[in-house]
Amino acid sequence: MVILGYICAILIGISLGLLGSGGSILTVPIMVYLMRISPVDATGLSLFVVGITSATGAVTYLRKKLVDLKTAAIFATPSILSVFLTRKYLMPLIPDPVFQSPSFILSKELFILILFSVLMVVVGYNMIRKAGYKEPESEEFHHYNYPGLIGIGFVSGLLTGILGVGGGFIIIPALVLFAKIPVRMSVGTSLLIIAVNSLGGFAQEAMSGHSDIDYKFLALFGALSVAGIFIGLMISLKLQPALLKKIFGWFIVLMGISIFLKEIILKM
Repeated sequence: MVILGYICAILIGISLGLLGSGGSILTVPIMVYLMRISPVDATGLSLFVVGITSATGAVTYLRKKLVDLKTAAIFATPSILSVFLTRKYLMPLIPDPVFQSPSFILSKELFILILFSVLMVVVGYNMIRKAGYKEPESEEFHHYNYPGLIGIGFVSGLLTGILGVGGGFIIIPALVLFAKIPVRMSVGTSLLIIAVNSLGGFAQEAMSGHSDIDYKFLALFGALSVAGIFIGLMISLKLQPALLKKIFGWFIVLMGISIFLKEIILKM
């Protein structure tokens, strides 16, 4: 199972390289179910993997001049603040168990996995539904909605802090709708924002001492994920984005349903 987990690490990078999102939502389930890491610890460790992988992809897009630095700065500032506050103050406040009755106990770890399963189904559905999205003409992109960017940035940071996800599935639509930048450029900008969010969150995790960090494991897992992002970038040049989004969307939906069934239905 551990070997399969390392193989799946490559898939995380492939997803980020193809879509600019999605890979981060795979990291925690892979660590939990294949690497046997607790969900709480996995949310912290995943921040490093997602951050270093996204940073590598962002550098590639920067070289192609497909990153909007101004938008990234506006979005990332409230987002990284939200990640810091969430990891430092909100996560310790979540009780364990979250809920308890004579017939059911909702532990903190189970609560995180349930949130993950629901989030995965929502993300997958939206990717399938919007797979055929047609990018508007470039001249339509000219107005910045600063309040919208700041608000969505804060929400993205909240999700990153609680679930260990980069938030690309929120960032990319937000960049298109509120920053009015083309979809292709939004992928590169999203990777930069994800990198800042995730690495900032991991730094907070490392300094807090909430969990023991196996840096050798992270180095190997992260290296495989980084290799995957280059594979994803190469594949993205050869396949239709709509087809890729549908395939990945269905994969995410089925994975989310599987986690929910495993953790809730089968244990009742």
